Amino acid sequence: MLATAAVGLSEPWLDDGSAYWVERRPTDDGRSTLVRADPFTSPEDVTPAPFDVRTRAHGYGGGAYTVRSGTVVFSNDADQRLYRLSPGGSAEPITPDVGGGHRFADGRITGDGSRWIGVRERHDGERNTDVVNEIVVVPIDGSDEPRVVARGRDFYAGPRVSPDGSQVAFLAWDLPWMPWDGCELFVATLAADGSFDDVRRIAGRDGRESIWQPTWSPAGDLAFASDRSGWWNLEMVRAGERRTIHAAEAEFGYPQWAFDERSFAFLGDGSIVCWYERGGRSHLAIVDPETGELLDLDVPHDAHEHGPGIDAGGTAIVYIAGATTTPNEVVWLDVAARSVDVLRGSADVPVDASFLSEPRPLTFAGDDGDAHALWYPPANPSYEAPAGERPPLIVMSHGGPTSAVSPILSLALQYWTSRGFAVVDVNYGGSTGYGRAYRERLNGNWGVVDLRDCVAAARALVDRGDADAERLLIRGGSAGGYTTICALTFTDVFAAGASYYGIADLEPLATGDGHKFESCYVQTLIGPYPEAVERYRERSPIRSVDRLTTPMLVLQGTDDEVVPPSQAEIIVGALRARNVPHAYLLFEGEGHGFRRAETIVRAREAELSFYAQVLGFEPGDPVPRLPIESFDPDRRAVPGTAGPSTPSPGGLGDEHP
Repeated sequence: MLATAAVGLSEPWLDDGSAYWVERRPTDDGRSTLVRADPFTSPEDVTPAPFDVRTRAHGYGGGAYTVRSGTVVFSNDADQRLYRLSPGGSAEPITPDVGGGHRFADGRITGDGSRWIGVRERHDGERNTDVVNEIVVVPIDGSDEPRVVARGRDFYAGPRVSPDGSQVAFLAWDLPWMPWDGCELFVATLAADGSFDDVRRIAGRDGRESIWQPTWSPAGDLAFASDRSGWWNLEMVRAGERRTIHAAEAEFGYPQWAFDERSFAFLGDGSIVCWYERGGRSHLAIVDPETGELLDLDVPHDAHEHGPGIDAGGTAIVYIAGATTTPNEVVWLDVAARSVDVLRGSADVPVDASFLSEPRPLTFAGDDGDAHALWYPPANPSYEAPAGERPPLIVMSHGGPTSAVSPILSLALQYWTSRGFAVVDVNYGGSTGYGRAYRERLNGNWGVVDLRDCVAAARALVDRGDADAERLLIRGGSAGGYTTICALTFTDVFAAGASYYGIADLEPLATGDGHKFESCYVQTLIGPYPEAVERYRERSPIRSVDRLTTPMLVLQGTDDEVVPPSQAEIIVGALRARNVPHAYLLFEGEGHGFRRAETIVRAREAELSFYAQVLGFEPGDPVPRLPIESFDPDRRAVPGTAGPSTPSPGGLGDEHP
């Protein structure tokens, strides 16, 4: 079920009474397909095989298609070209074939249907310094090559044309900042040929104020979210005057990891329908932009992942969300008819609710004040634990590290709780959803705050009797993989762990080993390079291999451009040299995040077998036994307990409070 029952749902769109969205299908080799439906018709595929609706811009993609009056322009993964697909027609390329070196994203079709305006990322050299980001205009009929209309900044996003076609808004920012550290919002006059005139800055500041999702109202006012108050709150510019629509200690925006992520949209009457986060929960609401009055909508969805998004028009709203017992769904909500229609569910879950573990909020003493997590106790009505036995606990460390965990039903998480594991999904300091100050706890402290908060979450559950101190495990991907490797290197708290495409050596990330989007991110998270080179080395697990003793599973994709395979190979080499029990799985053709069903199955069964052998039990599933190098089942290491000592990677425990 984990691999085949679920499809990824993202990028909802509303056009001429039809809803569109992208489905990523693990059973179809991970291919992403554009789908269309409405409350009265069943979903149908818009893009035929072998087209794969995906852009690789920024490494994380997003904004892979746009649609206007039934005409779709989309990016195809294989060649990264833009294609036009008109109603009743076949897909035709409208950009040149340059071997995948030009990547397009986050575009919109102009009102007259003649041009696409969006972001192009050019990979014309071998290094990050050779990558160029710009805004381009592309004729929809493919009659001419893309023409650059904005250049000179390191990054661009969100070019949006006003309803009357006279103006265009867009975001721009420069290294070393990420867009959630700070970016700038500009408005320009849109000339007849698509060029930008009279460009002026409206809001935002590199490194100081982050702007989220510029969006034009039906009346031609520009709305966006700004975190200048410490929270991403909705604001609007009208006739040159900027004002806050609704002030609250809540997040109406998110870190822009991918293009064209949306948390709000305009209804036909000019009101705003929006998602916002407060206290680890998602809320769908309507805001009056004139009075600021906010009205929560009574919908059966309270768990909204940051990426999937929302769109609206007239009285209809299309969004992707779920709940603690409901996986992601594409939902059509008509606010006038007060009707809710589910157009597509991401997963068929024919499982009795008694097998599902519902999350329970956990607030605990973190590295710099209270920190947050979701705790899931084991849940399986067919089994009962021996009297007095505490369950093994899996600590999950999310990626980003600026993202956050959601309480939405996850088969990947329920896989563990249905097998007798407890899980704690940690929103360590640096996570989104708790304001800018909480997000900035990680600045200069990556590898310290995240690690200590993960350990503190485990300690809190051990102390209250909900976890076995000798059977603590940790797992994570990307930045969460880095935290996992740190935990297994710098502490003796965990019995084992699994790193999915994690980082073992920070220094290459500061010297250009990786993609352009995050090429300077570590300078915010660790410190300026090379001035802080010793800090990079002290916080890199590969520099402290003499402390490596804990069994580790390492999983990696060959085509990962964000965290290249070299990161996995150096930590595996160190584990092998020190005879530390380990296993390494390298998946051909997989990138940063596994997409294929067979990969998902193999990775999860390997992880279960790894934990089973290290902890000394036989899985209830007939899973293949994973070969573990240097493993002697008669000499299992017993981890230290989550006691009073505080882990300090590289001896940096006194450097940061």
